[in-house]
Amino acid sequence: MDQKQRMLSGLPYKAWLDGLEEERLENKKKIYRFNHMPPEEWDSREDLLREILGKAGRNVHIEPPFHCDYGYNIEVGDNFFANYNLVILDVGKVRIGDNAQIAPNVALYTAGHPVHPDSRNTGYEYGIGITIGNNVWLGGNVCVLPGVTIGDNAVIGAGSVVTRDVPANCIAAGNPCRVIRSITEKDRDFYFRDRRFDVVDYR
Repeated sequence: MDQKQRMLSGLPYKAWLDGLEEERLENKKKIYRFNHMPPEEWDSREDLLREILGKAGRNVHIEPPFHCDYGYNIEVGDNFFANYNLVILDVGKVRIGDNAQIAPNVALYTAGHPVHPDSRNTGYEYGIGITIGNNVWLGGNVCVLPGVTIGDNAVIGAGSVVTRDVPANCIAAGNPCRVIRSITEKDRDFYFRDRRFDVVDYR
């Protein structure tokens, strides 16, 4: 098993061997082009984004700048929107469902290193995948760590560090991120805290 196979299997691996360094360089070239395209050339930028990502649904939009390691380990569903400064360390697989909304400065980190300094100094690292369900909203400056699953319809509050799985249909926030409450039918009529919609076409 070479180092790339080890990486993709979630095993300890060395990131500079067996062509991995060259793959990251090729992806960096694409990312550079994506981040420096004129804003009026959105059609070309979307085409390039589809070259970068491993899988992309319909209506996928990422505001530059965007950074990732490999690109091919990232899968996003339909109606994906990510705001400025999205960082995905996609050493492990990152799967994101439909209708995801990602606020600015969000970081999804599948990469990690051994805790003991002697082990860490050997150069071994690892990647454990992240899974994010459908209809998930990640607030600004959210950081999701390796191995986390976030369930459908969840909302993660701004500034949260998500170290453990988050169940579906809830609001979670904090450092470390914890469930605050469930999302209920009563929430449908409010757009922010206790502020009710003043229109009727939100349903």
